[in-house]
Amino acid sequence: MTSPPHHARVLLIEDHRDIAEMVGAYLEARGYELDYAADGVTGLHLAVVNDYDAIVLDLMLPGLDGLSLCRKLRQEARRDTPLLMLTARDTQQDKITGFETGADDYLVKPFDIRELAARVQALVRRRRGNVAAEVLRVADLTLDTGTLQAQRDGKKLNLTPTALKMLTVLMRASPRVVQRRDLEREVWGDELPDSDTLRSHLYTLRKIVDKPFEKPLLHTLHGAGYRLADPDET
Repeated sequence: MTSPPHHARVLLIEDHRDIAEMVGAYLEARGYELDYAADGVTGLHLAVVNDYDAIVLDLMLPGLDGLSLCRKLRQEARRDTPLLMLTARDTQQDKITGFETGADDYLVKPFDIRELAARVQALVRRRRGNVAAEVLRVADLTLDTGTLQAQRDGKKLNLTPTALKMLTVLMRASPRVVQRRDLEREVWGDELPDSDTLRSHLYTLRKIVDKPFEKPLLHTLHGAGYRLADPDET
């Protein structure tokens, strides 16, 4: 595995001491700067007052559970730090709930420490892979890649960093179709997610971008891929 981006800083929020020590030692040995919290309240405070390249968050925490922490971080503190959730629950609905709350990636316990490190590295690299700002438009949907603000019909859309990345890829390609594998590689790089992850993120993205509005813009073309386009213009 290649080394992390220079001076990458990670926050680990995990109350299980053995897991925390294993993850911390592995990441620090590979050059990451690590902060640690053993409960949700302390973890939220650190996540709000400091700038991290990624957060590794356990769901079952004392004081404040992981879902509540993630929700507060996204909706109240308005922080978009990439976040990897750790959980023992692996149903499709559990993943959807995590992504809707604001997670960018999801890893089920027990996990391979090498996979966790690869996912953290992918989150860090995506966060640092910014390009020149532009304003993308599809119908009444706009996305400013500089401010990371998305709006539809003048209403602000609250999207996770992963959802924003997916939306950016689809809007830049519009009205062309983006194949599943191409979308996965644009969003996750070479560390491709499991089969449910993309579907869960697309479900969440469609719920935010399309569900409150009369005209759907995000379309699934079975066997081909995904397209973001005004149906009246295609």
